[in-house]
Amino acid sequence: MEQVLMAPQDIREAYVNKAGKRDRDLAESLGLTEGQLVAAFVGQGATRISANLDDLFGQLNGLGEVMALTRNPSCVIEKVGQYDNYHSGAHAAMVLTEAIDLRMFPSHWKHAFAVERETDAGMRRSIQVFDAAGDAVHKIFLRDSSDLDHWAHLTRALASEDQSQTLSVEPRKATETPKANPEKADILRSEWAKMTDTHQFMRLTSKLKMNRLGAYRIAGAPLTRPLQTDIVAGIFEQVCDQDLEVMVFVGNRGCIEIHGGPVETLKQMGPWFNVLDPQFNLHLRTDHIAEVWAVNKPTQRGPAVSVEVFDAKGGLIFQIFGRRSGETDHRPAWNALVDGLPTLSEQEVKK
Repeated sequence: MEQVLMAPQDIREAYVNKAGKRDRDLAESLGLTEGQLVAAFVGQGATRISANLDDLFGQLNGLGEVMALTRNPSCVIEKVGQYDNYHSGAHAAMVLTEAIDLRMFPSHWKHAFAVERETDAGMRRSIQVFDAAGDAVHKIFLRDSSDLDHWAHLTRALASEDQSQTLSVEPRKATETPKANPEKADILRSEWAKMTDTHQFMRLTSKLKMNRLGAYRIAGAPLTRPLQTDIVAGIFEQVCDQDLEVMVFVGNRGCIEIHGGPVETLKQMGPWFNVLDPQFNLHLRTDHIAEVWAVNKPTQRGPAVSVEVFDAKGGLIFQIFGRRSGETDHRPAWNALVDGLPTLSEQEVKK
């Protein structure tokens, strides 16, 4: 993306007249990224803070109950809870709690802001993190019960020396198109069957010069099966009706957020399919769905069966697995649910 020379004051005026647009949509309409939009408010409701994970996550627990949000262009996940049990890492870091479960990739956490914004519902406070292109990686929204004294302390403690109102961004990296290597399909299937952990899959595809979706397209049954693309809402309805607990993974290059548990309140609103539970919200653009796959990966604890949803560019929108907790294993019922999902016909696949 080219650097945009729109003045911060002009950006703020456009925000006042945004006519109900979401920040991401407003920024795009102005030729900006969302990070540039937020930066224009530095000193006027926004403060640049450290995006270093160790600095940031060392402070988050003191906020108390908050809402954690992660999104990609087609899906948003929101979880209510408290940040705790942070595990640092140079290449990957984690937050592991029952409510907030995150996998973070520090190289993409480039810019962070503490934001205070007056809304019709009152003052809304958030921490917003962006990547080098200015796209949102992760956001944290305070709740009525959050500790405002600690919010003030966090903002002071993490404030950056640079408090400029402009943000230089790098070109956005394009979504990697599906990569398959049909000549090595037999090797893929053979090595896939030997896996003992789902994390081995990406190493396998990399070694064979493939990627996730490319491998799914050539692996074939019983490892992968293409599903009809209009079944996602129906999957959640079955999960709800059967009282199943699932694990839903939604992410971008810098962060993956995971819901582990049941889903209860489902609502379709135009192109958006929504889960609207008190502690868990999911917002999915069903019109962005181009491919849906049932996937079976062997592990030491039994098969990990997932439904994985992709957009037209080959980008992963979200994944859903059956959940096993300390008390109950919902995976056999989930596996049976997935087995019953309608397969895409050969004619439909060729389209």
